[in-house]
Amino acid sequence: MRRILVLAWALSVGLAAHADEGMWLPLLLKQLNEADMQARGLKLSAEDIYAINKSSLKDAVVLFNGGCTGEIIGREGLLLTNHHCGYGQIQSHSKVGRNLLDDGFWAMSKQEELINPGTTAAILVRMEDVTEAVNQAIGNATTEAARQQAVQAAYASLNKKATEGTGYTSLIRPMFYGSQHYLFVYEVFKDVRLVGAPPSGIGKFGGDTDNWVWPRHTGDFSLFRIYTSPDGKPAEPAAANVPYQPKRFFKLNLQGIQPGDFTMVMGFPGRTQEYLTSHGIRNVATYNNPYKIALRRKRLDIIDKYSRESEAVRIQYAAKQASLANYWKKWMGESRGLRRLNTYEAKRAEEARLTAWMNADPARAKYRAVLPMLDTLYANKLDRYILPIEYYREAAQGTEVIGLATGLEPVYEALLARDAAPKDQQAAAKQKADEALKGFEDGLAGFYKNFYAPLDREWAQVCLEAYKKDLPADLQPERVRNTPTEALVQTLFTKTRLTSEAGARALVADIRKKGRKALEADAAFDLSHALRTTYLQKHVPPYQAAMLALEPALRLFTEARRQAEPARKFYPDANLTLRVTYGPVAGYKPMDGVRYEPFTYLDGVIEKRDTTVEEFNAPRRMVDLFNKRDYGRYADRTGRLPLAFAAANHTTGGNSGSPVIDGQGRLIGTNFDRCWEGTMSDLDYDPDQCRNIAVDIRYTLWVVDKFAGAGYLLKEMELE
Repeated sequence: MRRILVLAWALSVGLAAHADEGMWLPLLLKQLNEADMQARGLKLSAEDIYAINKSSLKDAVVLFNGGCTGEIIGREGLLLTNHHCGYGQIQSHSKVGRNLLDDGFWAMSKQEELINPGTTAAILVRMEDVTEAVNQAIGNATTEAARQQAVQAAYASLNKKATEGTGYTSLIRPMFYGSQHYLFVYEVFKDVRLVGAPPSGIGKFGGDTDNWVWPRHTGDFSLFRIYTSPDGKPAEPAAANVPYQPKRFFKLNLQGIQPGDFTMVMGFPGRTQEYLTSHGIRNVATYNNPYKIALRRKRLDIIDKYSRESEAVRIQYAAKQASLANYWKKWMGESRGLRRLNTYEAKRAEEARLTAWMNADPARAKYRAVLPMLDTLYANKLDRYILPIEYYREAAQGTEVIGLATGLEPVYEALLARDAAPKDQQAAAKQKADEALKGFEDGLAGFYKNFYAPLDREWAQVCLEAYKKDLPADLQPERVRNTPTEALVQTLFTKTRLTSEAGARALVADIRKKGRKALEADAAFDLSHALRTTYLQKHVPPYQAAMLALEPALRLFTEARRQAEPARKFYPDANLTLRVTYGPVAGYKPMDGVRYEPFTYLDGVIEKRDTTVEEFNAPRRMVDLFNKRDYGRYADRTGRLPLAFAAANHTTGGNSGSPVIDGQGRLIGTNFDRCWEGTMSDLDYDPDQCRNIAVDIRYTLWVVDKFAGAGYLLKEMELE
């Protein structure tokens, strides 16, 4: 009977494994995916995609500013990414009277391109499986803590060896909860300049209403350029720098695509949890998402209110609003998708089948304790502490003035150390405190450029009220628990100097004169310190202890799954490392009686356009070009201008800006979103409804050429 159960389970998971699912390591494409990809329409080899001894597609893919993806599309380092990925840079150059968010920006020469201090573009040099070396370092470690120490020591040694004398940077990421380890070496460029961005009426068309939604009509792209020192090396921004000469850049496909055509996405997906147990799914659906969704909705309403009253505030909070809204809507879709798929129940059934497999052979005895262990960890620890951990960022730090005050913690700690230091060590301790204070002071101008105290005061009321209401009383600071929210907020904003830049600089001056007494007297720091202390003393230790125990449990659980399904190809969860995913151009059926086609056109913008609604106020020039059908060479065979398309690629956050590539390795679009019905794909992939959404490269080029008049940029591209 046990053998029959195991066989039935193996057959069921085999049937459920779809080729469209998966975020594959480029290093392993040859052995895992090449044959399947070629059978589905890829004309390239695995080595054409990833190679270290010759140029390959991976040399044209960029980790943009540590959180998005971009692609190089020109011989002089021209970089294409999403409008929302470049939003912070576009906003930083905007002000009343020169609002690049509303009006767009186009450099008509390299001299007009805008420098963005701190923005980076990292290109993968190579990746390497270092599991054997790490396992040797682990040796016979008898506890998880000892294992982790050995792992970190091995990482440090391997990183040093990989980068010494090269000018590169590297990191090592664990896969399958630490069962495997991969080294990634990068060349990081630090001079990345803004070249072009459409107005928000194109780049953010549809706004929050259309976010995560298909059909979509958003021209979500922006253009940057990578610069290097004259000798071609990464360098800080400088007048002497020159455009980057890439090893590889993408050719652009003007011929278009058809339903069913092969597509591939290369990028840096941020985080998935595909192997989460039923306990983890319940934790997300019950203890996490609902609270954060409700809190963010209230915060977004406050931004909307003040943005309608002031253009200056609208500019100040545009990037913050976009960031808050993005995951607010994603979490709603994710929760809905988990319910629709009955993910929790499906996971429980899967775990029952796995238990049967474990019990079918005495040699599998080591796996039998793992599921009861996970039950205990979640019931006794994680279910209680996950929300306090999340709420420290969402609610406690949700008030900006509290977040700013938390930035004074290094100053406070340095002052405490200085005051307690022996006389012969006080000079060094004072220098450390001065350096910490200088670092805080240097960030003030940037903070207050995008800060409005009345708005933040309303945020404080909402955030602190949620903190008090949603967290167990014994996990709150005493003063927060015992003080009405209105009184907390009143004290916070009337007895701090951090509500203005002038006040903050005066506080800094006082700290230099009076030391920590000046800091302790500030209400914002006093409250932030109490919240942080509670977080570090009551939330973090039990949570970390649970996570330390969870890691080996999940490692053993995943090992059991891989042993039980030897014929299945497993891919590691996303962790902001380069991955490849592939699938066809495809629409989908979101509900009974409704079928979505995989393409949208400029016609849809005109149909949605509403000059009285900011989100749908497309530029007048676009309407004029549409009325004249002035599409140039970018129209498709029907005479329409393609705008966006949907495909069955497995993507997540971090894939924003990723190149979407055809079977010949040409760029056909820029990934920017997923459909709302498929946002649970970070936890549970549904091949029928999970779709990525991309801007068609023909629309991007039309906007650059016809709309913006920046067609000179096309001279450095290769169009086919």
